[in-house]
Amino acid sequence: MKITSAENLVSLDTDRPIWDRFFTVAPLVVIGTKEGEQYDLAPKHMATPLGWDNYFGFVCTPKHRTYWNVKDYRAFTVSFPWPNQTIITSLTASPRCNDVPQGSKPVLQELPTISAQEVDGIFLQDSYLFLECELVKIIDGFGANSLITGQVVAAQVHESALRTSEQDDQQLLYQAPLLAYLNPGRFATIQNTNAFPFPANFEK
Repeated sequence: MKITSAENLVSLDTDRPIWDRFFTVAPLVVIGTKEGEQYDLAPKHMATPLGWDNYFGFVCTPKHRTYWNVKDYRAFTVSFPWPNQTIITSLTASPRCNDVPQGSKPVLQELPTISAQEVDGIFLQDSYLFLECELVKIIDGFGANSLITGQVVAAQVHESALRTSEQDDQQLLYQAPLLAYLNPGRFATIQNTNAFPFPANFEK
């Protein structure tokens, strides 16, 4: 392997968080949880499948109700919004009001939602992918944050976003583009893509 110089590299101070010093690409999802007699929705971008089987995880903090809701009810939902739902997705991050029961988010009462089928939860309506997850474990200790993991027990995808052998992947993504979060604080629509040049006989 050829070793090159590091002339154009800038060292970052790891005594403080580094993630606001550059952009990274992440999904933007909305996590739904049961909260008392109501439900909560919250946007998350530190979210990912966990391996090739049906497991999904996201990062949260005990400072947020989402953490305690999952711990109490042992389930959560995941909505993957379309790019045209960016504003609605942002509204799920609205601050709570202390003068309403349980410090809930009044704006959630106005957002379009649908009910989950296998777990007690809701989704952001008109998303392209819906996952229903039962809690596997919560792993604390990542500084002030925790990794919440779940097993996907039900999943639905919008027909326009479903991969099939009859349709080219690029055409699919062009017709049904994806929403990406560019941390920190930006978003993008993914519509034009290329096939990744895997080596011959590559296996996942």
